[in-house]
Amino acid sequence: MNGVTGRMGSNQHLMRSIVAIRNEGGLKLTSGEALLPDVILVGRNEEKLQRLTHLTGINKYSTNLDACLEDPKYQVYFDTQSTNQRYAAVKKALRARKDVYCEKPSASNFVEALDLYKEACEAQVKNGVVQDKLWLPGILKLKHLIKSGFFGKILSVRGEFGYWAFDGKLQSCQRPSWNYRKEDGGGIILDMFAHWRYLIDNLFGEIKAITVLGATHCTERVDEQGKNYNCTAEDAAYATFELQNGIICHINSSWSVRVRRDDLLILQVDGTKGSALAGLRKCWIQSDVMTPKPVWNPDIENPINFFDNWQEIPDTINYPNAFRIQWEYFLKHVVNNEPFPWDLLQGAKGVQLAEVAHQSWQQRCWIEVPTLEV
Repeated sequence: MNGVTGRMGSNQHLMRSIVAIRNEGGLKLTSGEALLPDVILVGRNEEKLQRLTHLTGINKYSTNLDACLEDPKYQVYFDTQSTNQRYAAVKKALRARKDVYCEKPSASNFVEALDLYKEACEAQVKNGVVQDKLWLPGILKLKHLIKSGFFGKILSVRGEFGYWAFDGKLQSCQRPSWNYRKEDGGGIILDMFAHWRYLIDNLFGEIKAITVLGATHCTERVDEQGKNYNCTAEDAAYATFELQNGIICHINSSWSVRVRRDDLLILQVDGTKGSALAGLRKCWIQSDVMTPKPVWNPDIENPINFFDNWQEIPDTINYPNAFRIQWEYFLKHVVNNEPFPWDLLQGAKGVQLAEVAHQSWQQRCWIEVPTLEV
């Protein structure tokens, strides 16, 4: 596991996924056996790696990636480094004939992302890309509504994502400084449009065209060493997606917005028979018969409380950690060859969308999203 000293790798992938599986005696397989991941932690900072061994009970670590890739004991390579380091490391792992699972975006550009998929096909190894939001409770409830026909004909999707990322001057920034430097693989488009690609593809339909306006709202921040630096990557993007089936999606993404909504990510889906508002964990619905009939009159207080007449969908099952769910799918894919459609090709589609988004922003126009043929 390479790069797990970072916040996401340590918390979600290591502690809440792999360590949780190990602590529960392993992943139960249909054969009745249990799969216990044998892990070596890899990174550049030995001190951080040692700290993780004390926290996790995993006592093996290394700062030598090449040596680990040469070791036949380790069948799977996982990468959650910063984006600009991923391509070279994953490429090495594929050439060492390791099964590969990695964070998104799978590379800094589309050419490299597609190359990794082709390399994996040539090496005939199992491969996958993290697409965690598909297993968030709010998204699973939304998917259930779509499957049930609750919406009738879906008309539009409105998304709001983001929060205020402090610039480090009065309060320390809760995101790493490389996120705001384009030369280091930063930018909200490359980071988030990979998410929007798989969410739209899996929930609503194939993307036909997009128009995007990006912005660097906060132009100067303070890094981890307390030094000022200029932000060279965008911290906000405002995107409209036209789908092949006629659905219109609009998603605002921003690290420069203060939250006054139900969650950090909200998707509102409107259809002919009903609407839904999905967050990370909760989902509210309003059917056609429960929809109020407002009348425009700015001269009086509005008599309707628009938060009424929405019902929250109850939790009818236990929802495990979204990252862990996909980890379990991938491990079963490696061991039992069970289906795993979220491969490096899907990762390349996410990077492709980010590049088309940048092109739209630069040219200030609609751009068709090419069908990905390999």
